[in-house]
Amino acid sequence: MTLEEVRQLGAAIDEQVAKAVVDQSAIVRFMTIALFSAGHVLLEGPPGTAKTLLAQSFARTLGLDFGRIQFTPDLMPGDIIGSNLFNFQTSTFNLTRGPVFCELLLADEINRTPPKTQAALLEAMQERAITIDGKTEPLSNRFTVIATQNPIEQQGVYPLPEAQLDRFLFKVSVDYPGIEAERAIVAQYGVRTGTPRAEDIGVEKVADHAAITAAVDAVSAVTLKETAIDYIVDLIRATRNHPDLSSGASPRAASALASAARAAAALEGRDYVLPDDVKRLAPALMRHRLILSPAAEIDGRRVDDIIAGIIDSVEAPR
Repeated sequence: MTLEEVRQLGAAIDEQVAKAVVDQSAIVRFMTIALFSAGHVLLEGPPGTAKTLLAQSFARTLGLDFGRIQFTPDLMPGDIIGSNLFNFQTSTFNLTRGPVFCELLLADEINRTPPKTQAALLEAMQERAITIDGKTEPLSNRFTVIATQNPIEQQGVYPLPEAQLDRFLFKVSVDYPGIEAERAIVAQYGVRTGTPRAEDIGVEKVADHAAITAAVDAVSAVTLKETAIDYIVDLIRATRNHPDLSSGASPRAASALASAARAAAALEGRDYVLPDDVKRLAPALMRHRLILSPAAEIDGRRVDDIIAGIIDSVEAPR
C-alpha cells in the first residue's frame, strides 16, 4: 500500500464513521493513528456523548472482530480474560476465553471497576497476550483497546492507576457538541426509537485485516529525521523539569509520540514528519501521563495549559 492509499483509507474511515457520529472527525483520526501505530485510546467525557457508538462504528468500518466489556464495580479479572474450567466428562481443564480475545475491544466505563480488575488489561495492552494459570495465550496482533471513562468528579468512579494510564497512547476529551452539531444529532436520531446501531445507520466496511496490515507496513516508510527526534525528546524532557509537575513523561512516551507522528504523517500522504504533527498529537499523548504538583493543584492549574506552555517554549525545528 502506498502512502497516498493510506491517506485515502483514512479519509474513507472518517467518512463512514461520520454517518453515525456527528462532528467527531478529530477523535476518529486519533483512533486511526492509534490503530496504525499499535496504540490504545482512552475517551473521557460525560454520558450520552456517543463514545460507545463511536467505537462501534470505527470497528464496523474496519471489519474488525469487535468485543465489548461493560465495566462495573463487581466485575472480576476472569470476566475479562477468561479462565480454565474443569470438564468433569474428560477430567481436563478447558480454557474459556473472555471477551479480550478480539481485535478491537471497547472497555466501556473502565473507571467504574476497582483497580484490581482494571489491571487485568495491563498485559493484554502491552504484550498483546494474556497469562492464565501460568500459560501465555497470544492475542491478535491488531488488538486495540478503545476505553471510555466518565470524569473523575462523577459518583461511582475509580481513578485509573498510573501504570494503566501509561498503556494508552492517547487520552482524548469528548465534549458536548456545539449547537449546530447538536441540532444535526437531534434531526438524525430524534426520529428513531431505541439505541442506534452502526449497521442500521449505513456505516460500511472500507477495510479488512489485510488492508490494515498493509497500512501499518506503509507507515514504516515515513522518515523520522534527527531534527524531529530532537524536538520530541526536548518536549518530553521539558515535562520532567517543569515546576508545576511532580511527574513528567517517560521515555516510553517519547517513543510513542514518534510512532504516532509517523502514522499521522502517513495519513496525510507524507513520508516525513513535520513539527506540526508532533504539536497536534502531544497534548492527547501527554495529558494522562503528567501529574500536577500539590501547589499547582491548589492553584487550580490545568495539565493542558501546562502542555500548551511547554509546546510554546520549546523551539521547533525549521
